[in-house]
Amino acid sequence: MTARIKPAKGSPYARILGVGGYRPTRVVPNEEILKYIDSSDEWIRSRSGISTRHWAGPDETVAEMSVAAAGKAIADAGISPDDIDAVIVSTVSHFKQTPSIATEIGHRLGAGNPAAFDISAACAGFGYGLTLAKGLIVEGSASHVLVIGVERLSDLTDKSDRATAFLFGDGAGAVVVGPATEPGIGPSVWGSEGDKADVITQTVPWDDFRGPERDDLPVDADGVVKFPAITQEGQTVFRWAVFEMAKVAQQALDAAGISPQDLDVFIPHQANMRIIDSMVKTLKLPEHVTVARDIETTGNTSAASIPLAMERLLATGQAKSGDLALVIGFGAGLVYAATVVTLP
Repeated sequence: MTARIKPAKGSPYARILGVGGYRPTRVVPNEEILKYIDSSDEWIRSRSGISTRHWAGPDETVAEMSVAAAGKAIADAGISPDDIDAVIVSTVSHFKQTPSIATEIGHRLGAGNPAAFDISAACAGFGYGLTLAKGLIVEGSASHVLVIGVERLSDLTDKSDRATAFLFGDGAGAVVVGPATEPGIGPSVWGSEGDKADVITQTVPWDDFRGPERDDLPVDADGVVKFPAITQEGQTVFRWAVFEMAKVAQQALDAAGISPQDLDVFIPHQANMRIIDSMVKTLKLPEHVTVARDIETTGNTSAASIPLAMERLLATGQAKSGDLALVIGFGAGLVYAATVVTLP
């Protein structure tokens, strides 16, 4: 008789147990951005809703910011670092191909020997990580999973690009996901539209920098080859986010059996204030629903934006533990992920 694999004994449910964030010390106002582009503070605010953003200093590396945010999340969850048995880091701005930054972060936190890996899902990365963490806990492969979204997008910003120079910020957000006695993370509605891969992309692939010097790489005013940067088709992204992502958000509500009236909080990816406001209108969210608008002072931090916004809402009392929140991330790929969660 063929032996059978023993069924897993995981937790029936999972939820977010704690959250933490880290914002770099340096605050960059719009006035500083205007040194590089021909624009105005009024135009930047009206187009994006951004007034300031944080840019990391030399010592505020992806690892340093992650460790700081993760330490707060672990403390908020009321557990010790050695309770963490998996670390998932979502980032597009860790430039060392291997090993993964997750292994270093787990070690520096004192997490023992956790499973550790990085994922690249841009602005949907936190949602992807949350989905994976829930799966690990429910199937019994982990008891406490650390999910980190972290970016140093200032390294990937072309400060002379009028369309993107003002958009991006740096920071890290982290959550601890653990077992629960009732559902704390709803079904994920996630996916990709690979036919739109060029809508948000890196200007020059890394392998274009290999081999002999080339004369077709972009250069700055001094003739120096530019470091790769993120570029996007702004209007295409705006229309896609407003019309298509509102549908995904509604699907996540339906999958969780939650109506807009049941919600307490809406935490969308902090891409653009106009996108956020348009999604609120399309979803017909009631006035009592608190909407995260962290982008005003933090900018677009890609994978870090949702946990950073979540942490700030809880820290300022705009949201409280036990609130039901709809979270949705969307970005380069194009990729997306949405779910309903109970706040820690």
